[in-house]
Amino acid sequence: MMEHSQEAFDAARRVIPGGVNSPVRAWSNVGGTPFFADHAQGVKVVDIDGNEYIDMVLAWGPLILGHRDPDVVNALDDALAKGTAFGVPTVLETLLAEEVVAAVDSVQKVRLVNSGTEATMSAIRLARAATGRSMIVKFEGNYHGHADFLLVKAGSGASTFGNPDSAGVPQSIARDTLILPYNDAEAVRTLFAERGRSIACVIVEPVAGNMGVIPPEPGFLQAIREETRKNGALLIVDEVMTGFRVAYKGAQSIYGIEPDITTLGKVIGGGLPVGAYGGKAELMDQVAPTGPMYQAGTLSGNPLSTAAGLATLKKLLALDPYQVLSERTDHLCEGLEQAAKAAGVTVTVNHVPAMFTVFFHPGPVRNFQAVKGSDHQAFARFFHAMLKQGVSMPPSPYEAAFLSVLHDDTVIEDLVRKAREAFKEV
Repeated sequence: MMEHSQEAFDAARRVIPGGVNSPVRAWSNVGGTPFFADHAQGVKVVDIDGNEYIDMVLAWGPLILGHRDPDVVNALDDALAKGTAFGVPTVLETLLAEEVVAAVDSVQKVRLVNSGTEATMSAIRLARAATGRSMIVKFEGNYHGHADFLLVKAGSGASTFGNPDSAGVPQSIARDTLILPYNDAEAVRTLFAERGRSIACVIVEPVAGNMGVIPPEPGFLQAIREETRKNGALLIVDEVMTGFRVAYKGAQSIYGIEPDITTLGKVIGGGLPVGAYGGKAELMDQVAPTGPMYQAGTLSGNPLSTAAGLATLKKLLALDPYQVLSERTDHLCEGLEQAAKAAGVTVTVNHVPAMFTVFFHPGPVRNFQAVKGSDHQAFARFFHAMLKQGVSMPPSPYEAAFLSVLHDDTVIEDLVRKAREAFKEV
């Protein structure tokens, strides 16, 4: 039963657009009434009706240690005892920045902001300032936040000017954004051969996570790096989702690329609002107050966010859970594929360490066009069937599911058992 969640959703819709403060939470892609969370612990979240779920959303990725990790909670308690915000520097900001710089090889200096959107928006402004160029390149299906110039969809050709993907985005802004298909290295080379000297930067998710999980094809990221260097453009690798999740040093360490600018978020805030962008010192020194590129934020480097983030990164460094997370993700995804096959359901399960998506598609799923061609109605049935089994999956076929360090072998086996039952209802 979700009686109280229905009442809460009705009340929310009277004062909040759609009843939610981020669109995917409304369950528009799967139908039904979203549950309202009451509390959580470890791998479980409990709604206001008392229903308990194994959480595979994990706040959309930040909670790699699970809900209410004791070290993070203690760090928050200590920070809260001193104050919630100061508007002047704190040592915690420096300590978190030092952890990021020590971990990510391509980053020598980092600026903390409040969200992934702020991080990518600022990174692109920095790239434009450094190159003196205005044009940017992004990939179809990659999401980098809701800045105007990033809410752009592909036009009629592979390397065409973009079209606004949201009301309120002027066509004049969209014209400066070029869209390419993800995982198409040849399209990258063709575009740079035509317009390379007018491009300020390319921004890319090293592992796509906002159209579901799609790993990069061999050579794709390397082609972007080669063409940007050859043409004097900058490479921005958006690790808001993958940073400190797929590997401590980020996805860039797995795929062997060195970006000019890295954007981070989610895990580095330990579940509190945060974002960051960083790169080599010479480039980052172009940011105010040392340089001419202006960017500021009242709550940037907030002591609660930095305390939670610092506790999270220190614990991850001590645990080094990434090999185990990779093995458990493999185990879970193999189990999901076998469960679907036993039920006569065709799926492709894409995954990287601690991230996965179940696509109702025969595969391969390597770009946004394939994602759009998957069976979204089957996904919705699977979502609700898993919910009945006590599992909270992402309420959209375009999103990633996540594992924490607390999703151990027992939880994995339980998830596979529940999936066997759920696939029977698809």
